[in-house]
Amino acid sequence: MSEAQLANVGVIGMAVMGSNLARNLARNGHRVAVYNRTTAKTDAVIAEHGHEGDFRPAAELADFVASLERPRRIIIMVKAGAGTDATIDSLLPLLDEGDIVVDGGNAFFEDTRRREEKLRGLGFHFVGAGISGGEVGALEGPSIMPGGSAESYEALGPILESISAKVDGEPCCTYIGTDGAGHFVKMVHNGIEYADMQFIGEAYELLKALGLSHEEMADTFAAWNEGDLDSYLIEITSEVLRKVDPATGGPLVEVIVDAAGMKGTGTWTVQSALELGTPVNTIAESVFARAISSSPELRRAAQAALHGPAGTIGVEDRARFLDQIRQALWASKVVAYAQGLDEIRMAADEYGWDINVGEVAKIWRGGCIIRAKLLERIRSEYAAGQLTTLLEAPSVAAGLADAQDAWRTVVAEAVRGGVPVPGFSAALAHYDQARAPRLNAALTQGLRDYFGAHTYRRVDREGTFHVNWSTDGAEVEATDSH
Repeated sequence: MSEAQLANVGVIGMAVMGSNLARNLARNGHRVAVYNRTTAKTDAVIAEHGHEGDFRPAAELADFVASLERPRRIIIMVKAGAGTDATIDSLLPLLDEGDIVVDGGNAFFEDTRRREEKLRGLGFHFVGAGISGGEVGALEGPSIMPGGSAESYEALGPILESISAKVDGEPCCTYIGTDGAGHFVKMVHNGIEYADMQFIGEAYELLKALGLSHEEMADTFAAWNEGDLDSYLIEITSEVLRKVDPATGGPLVEVIVDAAGMKGTGTWTVQSALELGTPVNTIAESVFARAISSSPELRRAAQAALHGPAGTIGVEDRARFLDQIRQALWASKVVAYAQGLDEIRMAADEYGWDINVGEVAKIWRGGCIIRAKLLERIRSEYAAGQLTTLLEAPSVAAGLADAQDAWRTVVAEAVRGGVPVPGFSAALAHYDQARAPRLNAALTQGLRDYFGAHTYRRVDREGTFHVNWSTDGAEVEATDSH
């Protein structure tokens, strides 16, 4: 086969995400080799979509690899975990030095770091690429977050950028950083997505508590989508609330079991934040909210035993309260983005990744699930100067100051009415903790020193100290900390 006949990129895995990504590549003028362990799936994709571009189907993995120009660019779209490792292991004997293997699944970033180290030692490039946008995004233009070596991005980047979503002519794809950086950023993206959906759910519960019909709620979200809350998730919330169930004639959302599923990325975000020591309580609350929604035994027992307000809210000015909910939703959303970006910054310091946070915000503006008008403001603020946290950005701090009275009112009314708003409450608590000149941690350190001799530092002089609580009560300078 001549060089001109070789495919310039290959995709392994012809399930919906893999086949849609392959179709996207072909539609954008690439010669695409495709392979699936079950050949019937490959045949079905070619039969239905082969007319969309230049595909090179292969029934055998060796033929698939041989059909690619060098350096080979192979994108794996298989189930994360053992399936990914098995696919990589089957590829290795067929590759040549300098070839590039891309994992486009939702892999845990530590697995990506392990795989990258292994393949680098064998002379290959391994790229963990976060891909967001779901099935439609894979086909029409996702947000892509590739990690790996800078050298691999030189060969791979133009292809990925060509198939990504575009905003103002800019591709929603950029080089994130070495080894697991791309999958880490995608993981945090999903954590923010968890929080975003939790906030929307809480706003929905508050609208229900006010007595709005589903049509009125849909209209409210549609109106909110015209302003600062303009985003993909707000847009589709309106559509979901309008959907009528053909079987009952009522709102579809009322016949859906209220148990939210999760596939692990939100949990990984919180676990990684705990290891890094970065506060992501809003994201954590969204994970726990899904957990309690999916705990029927606990909920049945609590419903039988616990008492409280009926979950309704009565206010004199409904229109004003609706606007206050909008402001609380926006402010909470900002805090979730800030916490996610803080986690990315701290991970970059920990793992030696040179991540441009402003570029991350830029590529999240289109294609991905959390795309929102807010991201343009975030991108601009990070481009304007070095930020420790998004919360200190001038326009963001001003917006939060304007929203905070409404935010506090909404949380207070929800608590009085017995409407659970763990996301709104956690975001507001983070706002107040971050701005407080002193927290209760001084007492915590005093208690830790009392029962465990863990020592403490003072505000008025250098050193580490301990009180002899059980003897003379004298303060002594400690030689080491516990």
